[in-house]
Amino acid sequence: MPKQTSGLTLWAALVTVYVVWGSTYLGIAIAIETIPPFLMLAARFAIAGAVLIAWEVIRGGRGFRLPTAREWRDSAIVGTLLLGVGNGFVGLAEKTVPSGIAAILVALIPAWFAIFGRLYFRDPLPRLVVFGIGVGLAGVVLLVWPFGAGANAFDLGGILILLVAPLGWAHGSLYSARRATLPARPLMATGLQMLLGAVALSIEGVAIGEPARLDIAAISAESLAALAYLTVFGSLIAFNAYAWLLRNAPLPLVSTYAYVNPVVAVALGGLILAEPITPRTLVASAVIVAAVAMIVTARGRMARAGVSAEPERSDGGSTATDAPDAPGIRPGSLSPTPAPRP
Repeated sequence: MPKQTSGLTLWAALVTVYVVWGSTYLGIAIAIETIPPFLMLAARFAIAGAVLIAWEVIRGGRGFRLPTAREWRDSAIVGTLLLGVGNGFVGLAEKTVPSGIAAILVALIPAWFAIFGRLYFRDPLPRLVVFGIGVGLAGVVLLVWPFGAGANAFDLGGILILLVAPLGWAHGSLYSARRATLPARPLMATGLQMLLGAVALSIEGVAIGEPARLDIAAISAESLAALAYLTVFGSLIAFNAYAWLLRNAPLPLVSTYAYVNPVVAVALGGLILAEPITPRTLVASAVIVAAVAMIVTARGRMARAGVSAEPERSDGGSTATDAPDAPGIRPGSLSPTPAPRP
């Protein structure tokens, strides 16, 4: 960590990531009360993406260049997978599944990174990671099974959608890190992914008939406030705090957000939305968070030891990042490992 980085600044950035990204699940739940999920998320990322690109255009001045055709294509692929599938499916699932439960299930995304990294790129799979994956799956079963009556009854369709959402995040993140050619400037790359992801979300919303269900007059002030919060704090402020942390803090410390965010989400869902928190939910959540900690810790050790080397990119480019302690995290990737967030 650079000597000039004060402890107060570091912890302010870390707490911002902990609280803001942990609260985005609550924000989504409130926003979709009166705004259809895909259209709500499309608006969120269209606004945030436009702000980032406008900033890059102003800052670049005459030196600003438009993305190449390859950068547009790859940004569309990454944005569709991360936002259209990852975030979009979380928003859809939260129509029937409590926000805290959604956060706990999404927290297992590091397991998918490990599995697909092994399948596609032959990354090593240490025994601790395999054990962590097994523990995480056991936690999921404890959390959602059986589907019946009572406090632990969850909508099966919503649970299945939440299990699909991380597949989009994992594929989008791995493609971004290993194969995609993205704009060199991180904010430009992120803004472009957000804009193109918003297009994908709009198409999904139209495909399931959301425009017909959108009643502008019925949108509540609470939903609008939640949308503004998600856009400004979730997509702009917390993202920049996270990017700053990647450059100025040890990756193991930054990675702790992967298991703090679901705890924050469960607490906020219970306090603000009165979502039920049963002893079984608490035990299952603790098991899943412990599994995430195992997987993230083991993969962090591999990265520091240089065991998991990045394969040569097909376009001859580099997978280097602004954060030298974070191998495999590409500038502009919305959801770098160890875990993404909505």
